[in-house]
Amino acid sequence: MMRTDGNVLHHRQAEAAEGHDAFAALYDPTTIRHLEAVGVRPGWRCWGIGSTSLVSWLAKRVGPTGRVLATPVDTTWSAPAARPPVEILNHDIASGEPPAGGFDLVHARLPFVEAADRERAVRAMAAALRPGGHLLIEDTDPELQPLACPDEHGPGERLANRLRRGIHELRTARGQSHAQSHAQGRVLPRLLRQAGLTEVTADAYIPYADPACARLESATVRLLGDRLLVAGLATAGDIEEHLGNLATGELALSAAPLISARGRKSQASKVR
Repeated sequence: MMRTDGNVLHHRQAEAAEGHDAFAALYDPTTIRHLEAVGVRPGWRCWGIGSTSLVSWLAKRVGPTGRVLATPVDTTWSAPAARPPVEILNHDIASGEPPAGGFDLVHARLPFVEAADRERAVRAMAAALRPGGHLLIEDTDPELQPLACPDEHGPGERLANRLRRGIHELRTARGQSHAQSHAQGRVLPRLLRQAGLTEVTADAYIPYADPACARLESATVRLLGDRLLVAGLATAGDIEEHLGNLATGELALSAAPLISARGRKSQASKVR
């Protein structure tokens, strides 16, 4: 896993892009289900944060009379094409003032990657809504289902779960250093209510035995493999064996639960 060919950045970018594509394949249908329940329609003004894979879907729904403002959270992902009705905005959701004018929909997926103050970020997103507008926030919560292989019946599954625990340990340590909890998803309904939204609902989706789970797992292990080795959480043999097991397609893998929480701004509220 230790790169010696001088192309570390290239490998990291390729693995990150592969993981992003697998994540979108796993979770976009769930997000679209929620967006359809909200009722996105022509003429709407939408602000999409983090979910660049859904920008085209939103643009088709709002049509030429609408607007889609796209804010990538992680700049390693490719930005969507900035053609009307899509505009790109590089914006700090936690410390910057929300875009003016009022949105019919604000959708954010994994919005706390760089936002140290979750409460402030949610308040800013809620403030960007017009009266009656909808806020949909989605984040993962690995602690709610921490196993890579819930059916741990063989050595391949046991190895997968051991490496998943190692990855969780790495990410938890990083989250603590940034004064954040790794359990992001479960707090979303509370944060929406604290921001003054009504009609708050939420659900959780756990992908299981989907081929994209293996692609996401492979990209994640290759991306974090060096850190697992340095931390003593895995050997090079462990990682290579696990990647080989993934390549067979025989592991019934699970990915982290995605919590989707949505709420609505009161009709009586004033646009800030």
